[in-house]
Amino acid sequence: MADGKAAAAVESACLHLQINGWCVVEDVIPKDRVELIRRSVERTVEAYGTYTGVEGVGTRKGLLAFNQSFAPYLADKRVLGIAEVIFGPHVRISFTTAHINYPGNIRGPLHADWPFNQHNAGHIPAPYPDAVMHLTTLWMLSPFTPDTGGTLVVPGSHRSSNNPSGDNGVDPLQPYPTEMQATGDAGSVLILDSRTWHATAPNRTDKPRVGIAVRYAPWWLNLDVLMPGSDDRARIVDETGGNENEVVPVSSAIYEGLPAEVKPLYRHWVR
Repeated sequence: MADGKAAAAVESACLHLQINGWCVVEDVIPKDRVELIRRSVERTVEAYGTYTGVEGVGTRKGLLAFNQSFAPYLADKRVLGIAEVIFGPHVRISFTTAHINYPGNIRGPLHADWPFNQHNAGHIPAPYPDAVMHLTTLWMLSPFTPDTGGTLVVPGSHRSSNNPSGDNGVDPLQPYPTEMQATGDAGSVLILDSRTWHATAPNRTDKPRVGIAVRYAPWWLNLDVLMPGSDDRARIVDETGGNENEVVPVSSAIYEGLPAEVKPLYRHWVR
């Protein structure tokens, strides 16, 4: 995409994020590549994955350590451009996680993502400040539709100082009156202010709905609580018995094989 068109797309997406808390960027992964990546991620989850707390949803956290097929697109001018407009330079990737909604999966609870999910050991206590501190991106390797289980989102909920994971009076297991489904073609990317309330939707088709969650963070956001072996993880998670995500480090060999423009996003995870 030409720089002028990319800049216009970034400006429009940032406005949608500011107002609604989410937007969709189309055609990030080329159509002639997305099916190959989807199949590759499915095989990775089959070989190395686990199930989430939502029945019928498979996952592989720390995906980049197991599969690098999607890596060339992580520094897309629009996706990374949005993160840099919001956070400034020196953006980092905090998570790469495969999510597969298998046919018949159940609806998940409404929540906001780390570090706003109040169930996590490493979280910003509610009421948290009205500031963007983390971006969640969901890479659509399958079409996201009402039938396949396009992610449920609550527009404008990013401006709340709490979310349904924090006992804010909203039942996380019940549909919220203003929720809607984010939809898009395979190869598109759903971008959320990580404070935005969202939930896994049921897949009513006979094929898996495959996606990758990639989260972007500013340089100043402490990610050590996610790192196995770090002092912060030992103090905040291990010693308290708390629940927290764990991101698998990448090897030097995997890191050296990443595209040059992606390496700055991931150098902090090299072990």
